[in-house]
Amino acid sequence: MLAVVVVAVLGVVFAGALAAGQAVVARHRAGGAADLAALAAAGQWMRGEAAACDDAAEVASAQEARLVSCSVYGEVSDVMVEAGAGPYRVAVRARAGPAGPVAAGLTPRGSPWQQEPPGSPANPGYPGRPGRPGLP
Repeated sequence: MLAVVVVAVLGVVFAGALAAGQAVVARHRAGGAADLAALAAAGQWMRGEAAACDDAAEVASAQEARLVSCSVYGEVSDVMVEAGAGPYRVAVRARAGPAGPVAAGLTPRGSPWQQEPPGSPANPGYPGRPGRPGLP
């Protein structure tokens, strides 16, 4: 009797692990398809939103996913793709476009390395960067 209970508990644990694995696979599949679809749309922005989104839908379907939404404004595309594995369906959003220059005086969120001059107390420098004592 104890052996039957142990086998049943192990079966439930393994079924839960399998379900969690399928959910992770669905998320990764949708994420990859969304990234590729966004890149495809951003690469075709000059042809207009309809043509760019058609390319995004084609790329998403090649990844066994479905394009849920697509918009292109300027050179930036914003897509949402849905994909699944087993009983799980996951929708993931992705954006793509040029990185663009950083405006003068602006730095990534709160980065002291570009805001303070090298050698100041807020920016002692780091290996390979001027301003650190003992380095060029």
